[in-house]
Amino acid sequence: MVRLKATISYDGTGFAGYQVQPGERTVQLEIEKVLTTMQKGTQVKITASGRTDARVHATGQVIHFDTALEIPPEKFQKALNVQLPRDIRVLHMEQVKEDFHARYDVSGKRYRYIWDCSTVQSPFRRHYTVETSGIKPNVEAMREAAQAIVGTHDFSCFCAANTSVVDKVRTVETLELVWQGEELHMTISGNGFLYNMVRIIAGTLWEVGIGRREASSLEKTIASMDRAQAGKTAPAHGLYLEQVFYQDL
Repeated sequence: MVRLKATISYDGTGFAGYQVQPGERTVQLEIEKVLTTMQKGTQVKITASGRTDARVHATGQVIHFDTALEIPPEKFQKALNVQLPRDIRVLHMEQVKEDFHARYDVSGKRYRYIWDCSTVQSPFRRHYTVETSGIKPNVEAMREAAQAIVGTHDFSCFCAANTSVVDKVRTVETLELVWQGEELHMTISGNGFLYNMVRIIAGTLWEVGIGRREASSLEKTIASMDRAQAGKTAPAHGLYLEQVFYQDL
C-alpha cells in the first residue's frame, strides 16, 4: 500500500458539500466511487484537509488516500480525471510518507471570497460571485475593520453557533481586500478556521462597507465572543478554498 496526496479543484454549484451525506451528491462520494471502480470494487476512503459546505468551491483542496495499485502518480491523476465528472479535477498528485495526513498535518489555509459589484451581473458569474446589485462598498472602511481581525484571537463571534469546537482561538495572518475589475476579492489566510468563520467575516466586513456598522466596532465585536454581535453569514457560492499549507512539504 502507498499513500497518495492529491490537490483537487471543484465547482461547488452541483454539490451538497464535500463530505458524504446520505442521498446527496458530494465531492467525497464522487471521488470515492471512481477510486473504488479503479480498485475493482475494493472500497477506498479519502481524507480531506477539511469540509466545505454546499455550493462552496475549491481551487486547492487537498486529500489523501491509500492504494494498492502500482501506478505512477501522474498516470493515476490522468486516470482519475478521465473518470471523474467535469466539476471535479485533480490538479496534482504525488506519493507521500505513510504517516502524512491531509487534515492533521495542515499548518494553514487561504480562502478567497468574491463580490460582483457590477451594475448587471454576467449570467456566467452567478454561481461564482455574490451579486450586490451594483452596490460598491467603502473598501477603505472594510480594510480598517479588517485590521482588528488580523492576529490571534478567540473568534467565537465569527463561528456558527451550532459548532461543537471548544477552543475557538485562531490566528489570522493576512486579510486583504482588492478590486479586480468590478469584482471585490477578499483573501484571508491563517492557521485554521472555525465553521463558517470566513463567511461570517465576509458578511461582517460587507456591513462595514455599506455603512451598517462602524469599522471601529470590530474590536468590541471580537472581544464580545458573541455570534449575535457579528454580521450575517455571507452566501456560500462566493467562497473558495484556495490553498492548503503543510510545513514539511
